[in-house]
Amino acid sequence: MLKYAIIFLIISMLAGAMGFMNISAIARRISFVLFGIFLALAALVLLFFVLLGNAVT
Repeated sequence: MLKYAIIFLIISMLAGAMGFMNISAIARRISFVLFGIFLALAALVLLFFVLLGNAVT
């Protein structure tokens, strides 16, 4: 998911550099959403492993 966020961020920057502002804004929004989902899932996994580590010991 992080890979797709980075790809959309690059598309956004390239589209912005070429003057396609609508495409740039859409790609930027998709990139932010994917990065947010990635951060939420990473936090859940980290929390799961911390709680699992406390339960085992």
